[in-house]
Parts: sequence; structure tokens; C-alpha cells
Amino acid sequence: MGDAFKFCPRCGAKLVTRLHHGRERALCEAAGCGFVHWGNPTPVVAAIIEHEGQMLLARAKDWPEKMFALVTGFLEADESAEQGVLREVKEETGLDGEVVSLVGVYPFEVRNELIIAFHVRTSGVVQLGDELAAYKLIAREKLKAWPFGTGLAVQAWLDRNVPPKT
Repeated sequence: MGDAFKFCPRCGAKLVTRLHHGRERALCEAAGCGFVHWGNPTPVVAAIIEHEGQMLLARAKDWPEKMFALVTGFLEADESAEQGVLREVKEETGLDGEVVSLVGVYPFEVRNELIIAFHVRTSGVVQLGDELAAYKLIAREKLKAWPFGTGLAVQAWLDRNVPPKT
């Protein structure tokens, strides 16, 4: 179960891994507690940002200098996925946005996340938030997908929105 809990957050007893409802799960070994660590994925929103006719990619502060990707963030309690993606775009880029469309929902098993990706059109002046080190604007036709995580959403968006080369 990787980085799962080792002790029960309810009673403090040791958790043991056992088959439960068809999957291995961390279960509390204390009689009568009944805690199950389900290990459900965390919802993450991602924005394929179209800004002034170009695509905006961002680099987090702890990423290698040449690595850029989509703006992403965790969905907060009591907000819709659409509200969450627009909040993340505003927090991380300073831009106002409008959701153009849902691109899709993609598993990211490495981090136990479920990515909910949107095409977002923005306006305003880019002002990077605390989490980002840089951004770049590239032409739609130069946007290339990567084979995991948010790259799957980029590929789906490209397949639907960029005409094939003739």
C-alpha cells in the first residue's frame, strides 16, 4: 500500500493489509474499531490554458529548468471542478478564466490522483503565484503531449482541436 497509514487515525492501533471488498486495504486490527483506509484517489484539476491565442505552460519552482506543464491543483471541499480549475488558474497565473470545455478525466496512479482536465480561455496579465517559477506561451501547433498524467489530456485536446497536417 506504499505510503498508506501505518496506524489507525481513529484509535492508534496498528493497521494491517488484508483483502477487503476485493482489494488489498489497510484495516485497523483493533477489535470493534472498523477503520478502513480505502486509498481513494485525490481529485486534481488541470487547465489547458489558451491565453491571447497561444497556449500557456508553467514550471513549478522545484522542477528542472526545461520542464513545463499544465497548471494543476487539488480540488477543494465545497467547490465544483469548474470552480476549482478557475481558482487554480487565478492563484497560479493571476489570470481570469472561463471554462471552454471539459477535456476529460484521467488516472494518475503514480500519485494516486484523478485528473479532471479543462480547456480554459484566459484574459489579463500573467502574474505568477508562489508555486511557479516561470511560464511560456507557445503556438497551438507547437503544443506536444507527454505520455502520462496531464499529457493524456493534452493529447485528447489536440486530437479534437488541432487540424491534422496536410
